[in-house]
Amino acid sequence: MQLERLLQKHGFGTRKGCRALIRHGRVAVNEVVCDDPFAEVATTGLVFSVDGVAWPYAEFASLVLHKPAGYECSRKPQHHPSVLELLPLPLRERGVQPIGRLDEDTTGLLLITDDGQLNHVLSSAKRKVPKVYLATTRHPVDQAQVDQLLAGVQLNDEPEPIAAAAATIASEHLLRLTVTEGKYHQVKRMVAAAGNRVEALHREAVGEFVLPPDLKPGEWRWLAAVDLQKLGYSS
Repeated sequence: MQLERLLQKHGFGTRKGCRALIRHGRVAVNEVVCDDPFAEVATTGLVFSVDGVAWPYAEFASLVLHKPAGYECSRKPQHHPSVLELLPLPLRERGVQPIGRLDEDTTGLLLITDDGQLNHVLSSAKRKVPKVYLATTRHPVDQAQVDQLLAGVQLNDEPEPIAAAAATIASEHLLRLTVTEGKYHQVKRMVAAAGNRVEALHREAVGEFVLPPDLKPGEWRWLAAVDLQKLGYSS
């Protein structure tokens, strides 16, 4: 792939702008500066850098982000900053978007990608991908509430009761809940239907992929092949 095309694909601007970056000596390929925009570059295992910042070649940009509260999962937020502002500009320019949405006040595991197939696989209602949440509740959680959630609770505008795939009491005011749908405010509405109220919500896992414990709020990293396998996806 020509170097200028590679940079454009990775969100570094127009072809003309990428050509200028290269000709000004701001781009290195495998740690060697290259000033030829038309140089053919092998992409397998490639690491290039722009202004000293290293980037792996990625056909698709698939990321995990530890979402903090106060951000909207939208490219066009209305009331709060977009969660995409936590990413470097080149990733945003690639057109990445969150897979599904977490509410502004919900924290935890958020997957972001420009891979349409991955987005479809994890968003499809037919696949019933489990999502695990830790809900902090206003009132103590008891077994009766858990039993209701497992049996199914009736939500407004839903024709049939919705049941949790799993529900356990983590502590007096903590409920761990697994759902396989992606309905609007689903966890909050389910807990309310069981007679309690969610005060804080944190997503811990999607599929078998768990939020990395060393990833702090606001931080992100690339998804590795093993991560995609835990999500039930192979490109």
